[in-house]
Amino acid sequence: MEERVLTKVENEDSLRRDDDSGAIVNVDRNAWEAARQRARATQKSRDELRSQVREINTLKCEMHEIKSMLQTIMDKQ
Repeated sequence: MEERVLTKVENEDSLRRDDDSGAIVNVDRNAWEAARQRARATQKSRDELRSQVREINTLKCEMHEIKSMLQTIMDKQ
């Protein structure tokens, strides 16, 4: 397998240019790991928000059912 040739980007210690594709590559592992951790934290936050929204919607449906039952009881009196 052919090894990629990465050329240092001027004035940027952690960036390299892939000579074959022209892509800019960040070679700073700490920055990469920090970005992954931020992405995980963001995903966890979104998942928690979705869970809370589902729970609120469930409670709203249950409240609607209770209200309907109470209305039925009141109508019978």
